Amino acid sequence: MNVAANGINVNYTLDGPAAAPVVTLSHSLAADLGMWNPQMAALTARFRVLRYDTRGHGATDVPAGPYTLERLADDALGLLTALGIPKTHWIGLSMGGMIGQTLALKAPERLASLLLCDTSSRVPTEAKPMWDERIRVAETQGMEPLVEPTIGRWFTAPFRERRPDVIERVRAMIRATNPRGYAGCCHAIAGLNLTDRLSAIRVPTLVVVGEDDPGTPVAAARVIHEQIKGSELTIIPSASHLSNMEQPEAFTAAVSGFLSKVR
Repeated sequence: MNVAANGINVNYTLDGPAAAPVVTLSHSLAADLGMWNPQMAALTARFRVLRYDTRGHGATDVPAGPYTLERLADDALGLLTALGIPKTHWIGLSMGGMIGQTLALKAPERLASLLLCDTSSRVPTEAKPMWDERIRVAETQGMEPLVEPTIGRWFTAPFRERRPDVIERVRAMIRATNPRGYAGCCHAIAGLNLTDRLSAIRVPTLVVVGEDDPGTPVAAARVIHEQIKGSELTIIPSASHLSNMEQPEAFTAAVSGFLSKVR
């Protein structure tokens, strides 16, 4: 389904009991709302689950970039308002977690809880050239050269060998990402600098990270956990960046257990 929000058409799905509390799922860079399929059965049993494609991704509009995290957060707020959702639990992975942090600082009254998964609160200056290179590759060569390096960061080698079916689906998802949308969101991520503001977040927060995540490592998760007073930290064994897909049972158990406590 599509709805107008913050000046663009946003693709979304809304599943689960109509009267239940809402959980919103926000995906990573170079993904789409299908990334959350492993969690849907468990979450829709108890919640109204909103998934959406971020600006520049999936079937959502791809306006010219660059984008900012502030704009991506405004997209999410516009979507919630358009759908008549006053408050939601927020589960964001990687870029989705960066959007979640921005939302929690910008509009905390809209969040019942905040689940920040395989994400970071700051991109250091020395990492900016890496993001510039990804933007350059996407804009000049498209997504294909980015597929295998991304797969290598997102999943551990044993999982890549054991589950080629999952890996092939994710390859297709990366390839299907619009290069302009990818580059626009890379600009947003490269500007991430929220660590020093996180102590202002008061909503109940769970931080989740795969123990083998190279891009947003356990150390980055610990920084977020230490900055947000009262937050909880869960480290998922044998998982890299897309911990919700590599270890879906452990990931779903962690988020479901936390949501049960804060309902």
